[in-house]
Amino acid sequence: MPLSSPYRHNQLRQLLQKLGLPSQVSVDWALLDLALTHPSMSAEMNSERLEFLGDAVLKLAAAQFLYRTYPTASEGTMSAFRDVLVSDRTLAQVGNSYGLERYLAMDNAAAGDAAGQESRVANAVEAVLAVLYMADPQLGLIRPWLEDHFRTMAIAIHQDPAQMNYKGALQELTQQRYQSLPTYRHRYPQKGAGQTFFVEVWVQDRCLGQGQGSSKKTAEQEAAQEAFLALQDQPSEGSEEHLEREGDRPPPDLPP
Repeated sequence: MPLSSPYRHNQLRQLLQKLGLPSQVSVDWALLDLALTHPSMSAEMNSERLEFLGDAVLKLAAAQFLYRTYPTASEGTMSAFRDVLVSDRTLAQVGNSYGLERYLAMDNAAAGDAAGQESRVANAVEAVLAVLYMADPQLGLIRPWLEDHFRTMAIAIHQDPAQMNYKGALQELTQQRYQSLPTYRHRYPQKGAGQTFFVEVWVQDRCLGQGQGSSKKTAEQEAAQEAFLALQDQPSEGSEEHLEREGDRPPPDLPP
C-alpha cells in the first residue's frame, strides 16, 4: 500500500505511539514504510538495506547500554551479554511485544511461513531502528523504549547465565588474544548409549573446557562457558604463558 494512503500513514503513526514516541515525532515516513516492506513484496524496494544499517545501530545501542549499566563488567562479559541482546530471538520478542508483524507489508506466502516468523520480525525491528537512527543519530528515539527490553533481558541473563552465548563470546575473546578460533572436539552418543553428547573445546592446542548435554549445541555451550570463564579474568599480556602453564597439567579424559 503506498504511503500516500491515509490508512498506511495512520498505521505507522500508531506504531511509533506504541513505542512511546511523541505524536509529533519527525521521521521520514516513506523510509519507515520501506522498513516495513518485506522482500516478498518487491525484489528492489524493500527493507533489506535498512536492515543492514539497523544491525549496526542495534549493536551500538546494546554496547552503550551495557557500558553504562555494568561499569565493572569485563569486555568479554559485555560481549556475551550483547550477543544475547542482539539475537533474533530477543529482537523477535521485542517486535512481538508491539505487534510489529501486523504493520509488515508482505505477500501471503511469507505471512503463512510460521517457521520464518522469528527472523521476519527481527529483521523488521532492525529496519525500524535504522529509520529512527537517521531521524536522531543520538539514539534519542531508540533508547527510551529499547533499553527497557535490554534491562529486562539483562536481569534474566543474570538469573540464568545459560542464556548467554558463550560460544560467540569465547570466539571473540580468543580472536582478540590469540588471533585464533576455538576448536570443538565431539564424542557423539553411540547406539544404545543414550543421548548424551560430550565435547571438549581447545585453544592453541590446549583443552580449556569440557561439556556434556542432550544435544551437541548444549554440550558446546557448556564447554565454551567453562573456557570463557577461565579466560575472561586473565590479562591479555602473558596469556600465552598462562596457556603453557595450563598445558603442564593434562585435561581429564572425557566420560566413556
